[in-house]
Amino acid sequence: MVDLTTKFLGLTLRNPLIVGSSGLTDSVEKIKEIEQAGAGAVVLKSLFEEEIISEMEEAMHRMTSRQFIYPETFDYMDEEEEEDSVRKYLWLIKEAKDAVHIPVIASVNCVTSQKWTYFAKEIENAGADALELNLFILPTDFERTAEDNEKLYFRIVEEVQKLVKIPLLLKISYYASNLGQLIQKLSETGIKGITLFNRFFSPDFNLETYQVVSTNVLSKPADLPISLRWVAVMADRVKCDLAASTGVHDGEAMIKLILAGANVVQVVSALYKHGLKLIPQMLDEMTRWMEHEGYNSPDAFRGKMSQARSSNPASYERVQFMKNFRHFIFE
Repeated sequence: MVDLTTKFLGLTLRNPLIVGSSGLTDSVEKIKEIEQAGAGAVVLKSLFEEEIISEMEEAMHRMTSRQFIYPETFDYMDEEEEEDSVRKYLWLIKEAKDAVHIPVIASVNCVTSQKWTYFAKEIENAGADALELNLFILPTDFERTAEDNEKLYFRIVEEVQKLVKIPLLLKISYYASNLGQLIQKLSETGIKGITLFNRFFSPDFNLETYQVVSTNVLSKPADLPISLRWVAVMADRVKCDLAASTGVHDGEAMIKLILAGANVVQVVSALYKHGLKLIPQMLDEMTRWMEHEGYNSPDAFRGKMSQARSSNPASYERVQFMKNFRHFIFE
């Protein structure tokens, strides 16, 4: 009998399919539908660092502009009748936890360790099972060195760890001068998981209006090799769980990523394209494959094709590229 139960971040999931942070996860009703469709967990739509800071500063300005306030008033910023996005986010966590049984993971999209980190404690108090820190640190700031960029990851983790006890999950990009070592060192900070990888805004040019426009908003199956390669390279070399994201569009992709060493996969783009009906289809595809191969749980084949266990580790490196293209014939 196949059992898809999966351990991730110290949490027990009924299966390794997580619906990632997106507009699909921004309301209780949508989250209930995701649970009914069969997902193992959900990551709430990200709250941006800029939103937290802006609303904190606005609240402070409102209070300090009054003629007199008691010092204790600073502990209560929820007195306004109209809820801001920060309070709404906390309510979303509380209501989602009351409405569903699957783990609810909060998410903050951040680029610094300043001012906003206090909010991590509010997220914990609201009842989130874990917190995903979606770190968008781009290598386009020419005033910062590669070392400066890497230090920023660790400062953010350190500041948040001071405040919360719930599991932390980092979602990072593949922009790093020494990506393997960075992932390995991050895994040694006490975090419970790392997601490989997040997606950045992809620019394109409108030749009529001369404007920069977005393109490739949703991932494609062809994007899978990036996460597949790096999950396979890092599996068995990190001290935390690994989640895979980007390019996961069917059950076959999910199987491959778990073979590479992922504990779970995050799915978003495929659900935008095909709807939540894809969730049971992916899980059924994985179950049928496991039955055919004789595996009774994801643990039975997790990491079986990681680089660390490979009989041909070089297959993940440049030598394979040269081997494949040396005899390539252009038609």
